[in-house]
Amino acid sequence: MITKRIIPCLDVKNGRVVKGVNFEGLSDVSSPVELARYYSSAGADELVFYDITASAEGRALFTDILREVASQIFIPLTVGGGINTVADFDRVLKCGADKVSVNSGAIRNPDLIYEAAKLYGDQCVVISADVKRVDGFFRVFAKGGRENTGMEAIEWIKRCVGNGAGEVVLNSIDTDGVKGGFDIEMLDAVCNAVNVPVIASGGAGCIEHFNTLFKTLPKVDAGLAASIFHFGEVSIKDLKVSLAENGIPVRLS
Repeated sequence: MITKRIIPCLDVKNGRVVKGVNFEGLSDVSSPVELARYYSSAGADELVFYDITASAEGRALFTDILREVASQIFIPLTVGGGINTVADFDRVLKCGADKVSVNSGAIRNPDLIYEAAKLYGDQCVVISADVKRVDGFFRVFAKGGRENTGMEAIEWIKRCVGNGAGEVVLNSIDTDGVKGGFDIEMLDAVCNAVNVPVIASGGAGCIEHFNTLFKTLPKVDAGLAASIFHFGEVSIKDLKVSLAENGIPVRLS
């Protein structure tokens, strides 16, 4: 049986890890290098590194910090932020990333996913979808949740997977940082639409939220969270022990 993955997320702004609520009100947390080193040794299955203002600021991702983070960890690393071209994929992979996450860049150029998957393989390309309910519909947002594209989210995600994205990170803006639980309705819709791994992001507030996620939606492959791990509210070890006790397969180190 395939084990469920637990993935901490480093949202990086100006070289520091930050965290907000509903993608707003960002506060400083820690050094990305220190946190990455900690999570690598604490039992995380993977790590996600987002340069969260690169797209909005129209610049390339900070590679110096990324290189340092990659050198400190021994688990797979997914990197996103300011990925607009195949050259950006190449640059980030050469800095030590295992997978590259794209959002705004794919919205601007839908062929980017196809081109990158052809060069590096589907398993390397992750579509990170920032989704929010607008008038009862799931809409895709760009530029770190700042810009409503007007696109229907499920069809957009299906299109990206059809073009070669090998994994989906679903970021629910509605539940982000609220700590009231993952967005089960939104995740269910995505899981029923695609046949690639789906990572749940946004809303984790306690261990039980992960148990509920994997029990309710067995198709979800991984749970991603930030603040509950960053601030020590939940330890990855305790989380995995609880999941295992509830019959959910995890890697226990």
